[in-house]
Amino acid sequence: MGTPIFAVPILKSLYQNGYPISVVYTQPPQKSQRGQKINKSLIQSLSETLNIEFRTPMSLKNNKEEYEYLKKLDADLGIVVAYGQIIPNEILDLTKKGFINIHASLLPKWRGAAPIQRSIINLDKQTGITIMKINNKLDSGPICNSYKIDISNNENAENISKKLSLLAAEKILENIDDILNDKIEFKEQNHTNATYANKIKKSEGKINWNNKAENIIGKINGLYPNPGAWFIYKGERYKILKAEISERTGEAGIVLDEYSEVACKNKSIKILEIQRQGKRPQKINEFMLGSQIKVGSNLNNA
Repeated sequence: MGTPIFAVPILKSLYQNGYPISVVYTQPPQKSQRGQKINKSLIQSLSETLNIEFRTPMSLKNNKEEYEYLKKLDADLGIVVAYGQIIPNEILDLTKKGFINIHASLLPKWRGAAPIQRSIINLDKQTGITIMKINNKLDSGPICNSYKIDISNNENAENISKKLSLLAAEKILENIDDILNDKIEFKEQNHTNATYANKIKKSEGKINWNNKAENIIGKINGLYPNPGAWFIYKGERYKILKAEISERTGEAGIVLDEYSEVACKNKSIKILEIQRQGKRPQKINEFMLGSQIKVGSNLNNA
């Protein structure tokens, strides 16, 4: 059970390593904003390519048809990776070894919808994946294994997501074998240490230049590529795609040089790539040639 690009390497890995996949569940196709196009999930597209049966129910809650289907299937194990739906208790009981979830954080830290983004925004030095048994509470089931990676200063949510997905695709294989052979132990999480990665709101992307440069970089990297970190200048929205910390100082929000170095509470950030609303992304040198943002501009001026 999975939906976005994060789940794709894991399904590929299971298929390529010869695990018999009885069925794939994924979110139903979505209409694009103007309704002109139907967008299938990446997992549906991969299932079609690999000729694996797939199902796309709107909801599993009180869904008699899916309950009966899964009961008849009599599967060994359910594997869930960013599926995007709550799996009801009665369905969790329909496989011999239960359902496991691959979660993109080191549980119990960052339970919930946006663990990768929250860990980067929070300036964490490490993250990872956790393989856990699903129960009826959010990301709180017992854990069999977790695997760490370091987060370096310039890494964004897209980079880290790719790394964690590939790590999960490799590590899931040994975990499945051990679960099927009853060679693995699931240990209770320390619930007192739990933190929550709430879903990202677009409004969170707004940059406050009175924050520290490190925190602004954390926001830019954590919210890349979507919804992005942004500011409004003279009524237009600008999304900062890439930036780095600089040691220069000045009044918060003031553009310090012709390469769009912007002062923060301490230090400053040097913008490397930016996107004006409705325009394509640009490297900063190209952007500054025709921009109304100049040396001395006050980016607090919305």
